[in-house]
Amino acid sequence: MTGTLINRLTATLRDVPDFPTPGILFKDITPVLANPTLMHDVIAAMVAPHRQSGITHVVGVESRGFLFGMPIAMRLQVPFAPARKPGKLSWQTERESYDLEYRSDVLEMHTD
Repeated sequence: MTGTLINRLTATLRDVPDFPTPGILFKDITPVLANPTLMHDVIAAMVAPHRQSGITHVVGVESRGFLFGMPIAMRLQVPFAPARKPGKLSWQTERESYDLEYRSDVLEMHTD
Protein backbone atom coordinates (compact mmCIF):
# COMPACT_ATOMS: atom_id res chain seq x y z
CA MET A 1 0.00 0.00 0.00
CA THR A 2 1.18 3.48 -0.75
CA GLY A 3 1.74 6.03 2.00
CA THR A 4 -1.18 8.07 0.71
CA LEU A 5 -3.56 5.10 0.89
CA ILE A 6 -2.34 4.20 4.37
CA ASN A 7 -2.95 7.78 5.49
CA ARG A 8 -6.47 7.76 3.99
CA LEU A 9 -7.22 4.43 5.63
CA THR A 10 -5.82 5.46 9.01
CA ALA A 11 -7.82 8.69 8.94
CA THR A 12 -11.02 6.76 8.13
CA LEU A 13 -10.82 3.90 10.64
CA ARG A 14 -12.64 4.54 13.93
CA ASP A 15 -11.08 3.57 17.27
CA VAL A 16 -13.47 2.08 19.86
CA PRO A 17 -11.67 1.75 23.20
CA ASP A 18 -12.41 -1.13 25.58
CA PHE A 19 -14.38 -3.16 23.04
CA PRO A 20 -15.18 -6.03 23.27
CA THR A 21 -13.38 -6.13 26.62
CA PRO A 22 -11.50 -3.58 28.72
CA GLY A 23 -8.00 -2.90 27.43
CA ILE A 24 -8.76 -3.74 23.79
CA LEU A 25 -8.71 -0.96 21.17
CA PHE A 26 -11.16 -2.11 18.48
CA LYS A 27 -10.59 -0.81 14.95
CA ASP A 28 -14.04 -0.16 13.44
CA ILE A 29 -13.93 -0.63 9.67
CA THR A 30 -17.50 0.46 8.93
CA PRO A 31 -16.39 3.97 7.85
CA VAL A 32 -14.10 2.30 5.28
CA LEU A 33 -16.95 0.09 4.04
CA ALA A 34 -19.14 3.19 3.65
CA ASN A 35 -16.57 4.81 1.33
CA PRO A 36 -16.70 3.03 -2.08
CA THR A 37 -13.65 4.82 -3.47
CA LEU A 38 -11.50 3.98 -0.46
CA MET A 39 -12.79 0.41 -0.39
CA HIS A 40 -11.95 -0.01 -4.09
CA ASP A 41 -8.43 1.31 -3.49
CA VAL A 42 -7.89 -0.90 -0.42
CA ILE A 43 -8.95 -4.05 -2.29
CA ALA A 44 -6.77 -3.12 -5.28
CA ALA A 45 -3.77 -2.61 -2.96
CA MET A 46 -4.38 -5.94 -1.22
CA VAL A 47 -4.62 -7.80 -4.55
CA ALA A 48 -1.69 -6.15 -6.36
CA PRO A 49 1.22 -8.02 -4.72
CA HIS A 50 -0.51 -11.39 -5.18
CA ARG A 51 -1.78 -11.17 -8.74
CA GLN A 52 0.97 -13.44 -10.16
CA SER A 53 1.62 -15.53 -7.03
CA GLY A 54 -0.35 -18.63 -7.99
CA ILE A 55 -2.95 -18.30 -5.22
CA THR A 56 -5.63 -20.95 -5.74
CA HIS A 57 -8.16 -19.93 -3.03
CA VAL A 58 -8.91 -17.04 -0.70
CA VAL A 59 -10.10 -17.95 2.80
CA GLY A 60 -12.05 -15.27 4.65
CA VAL A 61 -12.55 -15.47 8.41
CA GLU A 62 -15.95 -14.20 9.51
CA SER A 63 -17.08 -11.54 9.42
CA ARG A 64 -14.55 -8.95 8.29
CA GLY A 65 -12.82 -11.62 6.25
CA PHE A 66 -15.99 -12.07 4.21
CA LEU A 67 -16.13 -8.34 3.44
CA PHE A 68 -12.58 -8.23 2.10
CA GLY A 69 -11.98 -11.84 1.05
CA MET A 70 -14.78 -12.08 -1.48
CA PRO A 71 -13.78 -9.06 -3.60
CA ILE A 72 -10.13 -10.15 -3.38
CA ALA A 73 -11.06 -13.65 -4.62
CA MET A 74 -13.12 -12.14 -7.42
CA ARG A 75 -10.23 -9.95 -8.58
CA LEU A 76 -7.82 -12.87 -8.42
CA GLN A 77 -10.42 -15.06 -10.16
CA VAL A 78 -10.13 -17.85 -7.59
CA PRO A 79 -12.70 -19.51 -5.31
CA PHE A 80 -13.62 -17.91 -2.00
CA ALA A 81 -13.85 -20.14 1.10
CA PRO A 82 -15.67 -18.77 4.15
CA ALA A 83 -14.34 -19.73 7.58
CA ARG A 84 -16.87 -19.57 10.41
CA LYS A 85 -17.42 -20.61 14.00
CA PRO A 86 -18.07 -24.33 14.48
CA GLY A 87 -21.54 -25.49 13.53
CA LYS A 88 -22.32 -22.55 11.23
CA LEU A 89 -21.34 -24.19 7.93
CA SER A 90 -23.14 -27.07 6.30
CA TRP A 91 -21.41 -29.89 4.50
CA GLN A 92 -17.91 -31.22 5.17
CA THR A 93 -15.57 -28.96 7.12
CA GLU A 94 -12.11 -28.83 8.64
CA ARG A 95 -11.38 -27.16 11.99
CA GLU A 96 -8.53 -24.80 12.86
CA SER A 97 -7.76 -23.27 16.28
CA TYR A 98 -6.18 -19.84 16.70
CA ASP A 99 -5.35 -17.33 19.42
CA LEU A 100 -6.41 -13.68 19.64
CA GLU A 101 -5.01 -11.08 21.98
CA TYR A 102 -7.89 -11.69 24.39
CA ARG A 103 -9.09 -15.30 23.76
CA SER A 104 -8.69 -18.50 21.75
CA ASP A 105 -11.18 -19.58 19.12
CA VAL A 106 -11.94 -22.29 16.55
CA LEU A 107 -13.04 -21.92 12.92
CA GLU A 108 -14.44 -24.36 10.42
CA MET A 109 -13.87 -24.21 6.66
CA HIS A 110 -15.52 -26.13 3.82
CA THR A 111 -13.34 -28.90 2.43
CA ASP A 112 -14.84 -29.18 -1.06
